[in-house]
Amino acid sequence: MSRKSKDKSEEIAERTYEPEDYNKADQVSKGLATTHEQASDTLTEGTIDGTIDRVDQDGHLISNDGEEISRKENREKTNGKTK
Repeated sequence: MSRKSKDKSEEIAERTYEPEDYNKADQVSKGLATTHEQASDTLTEGTIDGTIDRVDQDGHLISNDGEEISRKENREKTNGKTK
């Protein structure tokens, strides 16, 4: 591997997510932004004890008190299989 190529690889490997990555067009920024979004979604929505906010037909928030997710109802929808 040439020195120039190695320097570029190290530069990319040292990058971390920055909020500006959502507005950049290069491949590394897009990848970091996508990965950050997926990780954030998993942390906020991926818990078994999560609750669902109520929204109207247009998607506007009605209540953020949350409703418990019925585990029984979810299992019936998936024929007893967990997602």
